[in-house]
Amino acid sequence: MGKMKTLNNKITLNLNSDAEVSVKGFIAPIEHTAGNFHRKWDALANLRAAEPEQQYSAAVFRDFLPAEAVSVGECWEIKQAGVQELLEQLHPKPSLEMRAEMYGLEECKGFRACLRAYSDQFVDIVFRIHAEFALTDGWFTPSQFAGHLIIDRAQETIVFFLMHVPAGTLNFDVNWETILEGWDAPRWITDGGYCSQMELRSGTQDVLQDTEFTETITQEEAERLLIQQFYKSQRINWVSLEEALRMTQAQQKPVHVISLDGPLTDEAC
Repeated sequence: MGKMKTLNNKITLNLNSDAEVSVKGFIAPIEHTAGNFHRKWDALANLRAAEPEQQYSAAVFRDFLPAEAVSVGECWEIKQAGVQELLEQLHPKPSLEMRAEMYGLEECKGFRACLRAYSDQFVDIVFRIHAEFALTDGWFTPSQFAGHLIIDRAQETIVFFLMHVPAGTLNFDVNWETILEGWDAPRWITDGGYCSQMELRSGTQDVLQDTEFTETITQEEAERLLIQQFYKSQRINWVSLEEALRMTQAQQKPVHVISLDGPLTDEAC
């Protein structure tokens, strides 16, 4: 592929397919689920990275790059093949379909990236991936896989890669088909929990220290642009209840209150 170019604030993104990337995989033992599934269900209790370390051709990461030149803040769809191959390092049975046909949750499907920043030397890409793993007798569904891909523009090589499940009070859901509760026939039951580390990593993010970007947006702005690609509810300009009450006084308009039993975005949040 040709060298990376900058055209009218848009840049082309390339990788040298001859290069290799060593990626380490981590899944920490799960220490909390609301219903103690991590103690009762062997598949969840023993969930570990399938391959602690693996070598990849940089060609796998081309699937994270846009087909055309992009500008900072622009989002694009990641190709499925590269995501699938990388997730298999964590677990041999990843699924990118999110069982959307069963539950009608088309919003939660997908994998997208955003150009956060670039300089003469580096490109910083932020991405969001929705995927789950088919365990024995059930499903493990992380809230999301968030990540960074930093590329050396001159060498067309990867200097940092991270795909991880972000921290949160709860950051995964599980669905388990079991007769453990004494039922005559297996039933599906659900739970939520917290995993302190589930990630794929290569290199170090410190490479960007002291980098002066030609053009950039914040990490928060990039994450906001990405989540809006999935959930229409995130395109609403939400305000706090206190702010809404101030606005209703100023505008002399009523407040309509809707109570929701669950999140509008990632299930385990």
